[in-house]
Amino acid sequence: MRMVTAANEAQREAWRTGGFPEVERVRPGLWSIPVPIPINPLRYVLVYALELPDGVAIVDAGWNTDEAYDGLVGGLRTAGFGIADVRAVLVTHMHPDHYGLAGRVRDESGAWIGLHEADARLIQARYDEARIDSLIEAERGLLMRCGVPPETAVELAGASRMIRNFVEMAEPDRLLGDNERIDLPGWHLQALWTPGHSPGHLCFVEPDRRVLFSGDHVLAKITPAVAVHPQSGRNPLADYLDALAAVRKWDVEEVLPAHEYRFLELAERVDHVMAHHEERLAEIETVLAGGDGVSCWDLATRLTWSRPWETIPTFMRRGANNETLAHLVWLEARDRVRKVPGEPDLWYSR
Repeated sequence: MRMVTAANEAQREAWRTGGFPEVERVRPGLWSIPVPIPINPLRYVLVYALELPDGVAIVDAGWNTDEAYDGLVGGLRTAGFGIADVRAVLVTHMHPDHYGLAGRVRDESGAWIGLHEADARLIQARYDEARIDSLIEAERGLLMRCGVPPETAVELAGASRMIRNFVEMAEPDRLLGDNERIDLPGWHLQALWTPGHSPGHLCFVEPDRRVLFSGDHVLAKITPAVAVHPQSGRNPLADYLDALAAVRKWDVEEVLPAHEYRFLELAERVDHVMAHHEERLAEIETVLAGGDGVSCWDLATRLTWSRPWETIPTFMRRGANNETLAHLVWLEARDRVRKVPGEPDLWYSR
């Protein structure tokens, strides 16, 4: 247990001080490799390397940039492996910092890529250059219905094109299902479908080693974005909260997330995240109790964020709006708020 706690504290301190954590041996045969993320406050994604008799499998891969690729290669080298030794890339979800480098790794190593079907069926529309305009237009329309000013809606929707530049388009070789056992020699790894942050988000649990690879589903300090957008589920917050309750039941010693640092108290952290969403739902109902109809965008500007609204970067405001919409949809499904469709949609308390 001392080894786990010490490693946890070193990673935690690196996050707290704005540093970059070391490549670390988490358990015998298991490595944590920080891979840099460009122009992003998260700074890095934690890729995990699982030793196999003939190489390694990795959980997630990183953004498709030369800096990220070099970081992954260097981390594998520290663990005693080369990129050609990668046999499998288990992708927790389709976002660029997890999926972006998977195709490049496969090109260099012949590894197979595994992804959940719910994300796999969305990647063409999300990352294929010939189809991305349709996704951008759908996002613009959604933002307009939320009350985002037209010029701002165009700008926010267009950010999807910038993100596409950090992904090598790569279809998965295997579709990984809920509760599926992953065939990795020496491991008893099981996929857990945990939708919400993305429709096909996966966690991976290893009961023998009592670790949970949590991707973005459960993080140590921040709460993952759960938002309504053109590729989300109908009620992603409901999906997310159900999936949180499901992973809470696992008796694991340590949670290995994709960002920040690993931690030991899964149930306590899940309870905290659930309480956070309950507080946000209550805050929204309080604002709507004023009586007049409010657009989602206007509502988002009135809510409590980690910084004042006027200091939130423009692109991040899209996420704030869409997260607010996810809470409104959850409340509407429980008949606690009502929507009057229009340009924009207006929301009222019951």
